[in-house]
Amino acid sequence: MSILVWLLLGLIAGILAKFVMPGRDAGGIIVTVALGVVGAIIGGYIGTRFGIGSVTGINFESILVATGGAILLLILYRLVSRRR
Repeated sequence: MSILVWLLLGLIAGILAKFVMPGRDAGGIIVTVALGVVGAIIGGYIGTRFGIGSVTGINFESILVATGGAILLLILYRLVSRRR
């Protein structure tokens, strides 16, 4: 996939993750998109590894997998930022 598709998928996944887990996080939209992109990569890796699904483009399955990864990453981000 191209960088633009990863960014768009990350934006969608980050926004959906933020919708599922609302709250005040430092960084605003920039951190949300970054967490979404990295979450898409993590979600794609985990989903492919366990046979759940993969990230192949802008489609429903990819958005669900990427959003799952973004939510997981957002949970970890909040746990780490609380300890500081």
